[in-house]
Amino acid sequence: MATKSEVKRSSDKLEILDTEQERANYSIWLEKRSFRIALISTFTALAIVLGYLLAYIPNIELFTLTIFLAGFILGKRDGMITGFLSSFTFCFFNPLGASPLPLFAFQLTHYSITGLVGGIIGILFKKRRVFEFNDDLYKPSVMTLFGVIGALITSSFQFLSALVEVLSYFGTLDEYVPYLMTGLIFTVVHIIGNTLGFIFILPGLIQLIKKMLY
Repeated sequence: MATKSEVKRSSDKLEILDTEQERANYSIWLEKRSFRIALISTFTALAIVLGYLLAYIPNIELFTLTIFLAGFILGKRDGMITGFLSSFTFCFFNPLGASPLPLFAFQLTHYSITGLVGGIIGILFKKRRVFEFNDDLYKPSVMTLFGVIGALITSSFQFLSALVEVLSYFGTLDEYVPYLMTGLIFTVVHIIGNTLGFIFILPGLIQLIKKMLY
């Protein structure tokens, strides 16, 4: 059985480790309100530009990844703001045409939640007992986690947006499965594309931005 002195030493070591972890995760830049606003604007602009650049390639996009990345770096609130502003601009001024109102409302909600999820995952990474934030993120556990998240976010978008469209156009769920089947190939391409992007692109971007800010 551990003595009181041993328990105290272990507790002191944990406190030191927690303090070191907090220092490693602290960024003086992110404490500046003006700088955070600039970052929100930058992430929003980047998401919109990437959305326009890939708009004519069916279901290949980096829009979702960029919003998730913004939440991961900036936190839940600013991630949601980035998701809302990005989706509002891109979906309303889409080069292929503005989204119908029900779908537009869903897109605003979905991408705001994407930024929120990015913020939640970012918090988990900053907690020492979940992941070492200073570690190389190109390791199987992290890449698998990002891949699963990317697949879930994209799948939910595909299936729920289809539901919204079917209810808007037909007013019944009878056409839901046929509607999904007609775009099945594009749905699969979208899910696979985003999953690979979250696995291979996202870790590198996080590490790059962390080196610049922390």
